[in-house]
Amino acid sequence: MKRSVSSERWLKEHFADPYVKKAQQEGYRCRAAYKLLEIQKKYRLIKPPMNVVDLGAAPGGWSQVVAKLLQHHGKIFALDILPMEPISHVDFIQGDFQEEAVYDQLSARVGAQKIDVVLSDMAPNMSGIIVSDQAKVFYLAELALDFAQKVLKPGGAFLVKVFQGGEFEAYHKQLRVNFKFIKVCKPDASRDRSKEIYLLAENYQRVEG
Repeated sequence: MKRSVSSERWLKEHFADPYVKKAQQEGYRCRAAYKLLEIQKKYRLIKPPMNVVDLGAAPGGWSQVVAKLLQHHGKIFALDILPMEPISHVDFIQGDFQEEAVYDQLSARVGAQKIDVVLSDMAPNMSGIIVSDQAKVFYLAELALDFAQKVLKPGGAFLVKVFQGGEFEAYHKQLRVNFKFIKVCKPDASRDRSKEIYLLAENYQRVEG
């Protein structure tokens, strides 16, 4: 089947992308690994012996990064509704993280410990309609925040992908309710045309509503 012009353009750009080439050379499953590596270099988010959850983890680039940073001291739990090829020292749970069964599996594996960091690089399938796509991104970000509030220990951190514009200010305000420090990150590995940015929320304190 013949590819569309836009599809051909995307493939050409993708394989010419220096981060795609670097990921292939260094054994990372996707270029997104370099976004987390940049954030880590600047903010030292992941430190052994932390317990970390990676939401929407497939294909596993961020989980690979975390596993290397923890150096077997701590645990990384990868959650995704999609299947994911095994990664050494990564505990994968397949299923929707909103479902009680998945939450129960995670709780059983974590035990009495709490989670230090929740990561979310989740993104919906994009339609190209900006308003619709932004709404979908922030919906996933809301779900990730709800999850983080359930599992994070006091003082924990939450890193989430959002979009500029749309509901950004309202979401940023939500984060400030439970987190003392909020940082806005735009890694170099994010494509120039992309509106994606990352919010790093630190020092979690649960506020009862």
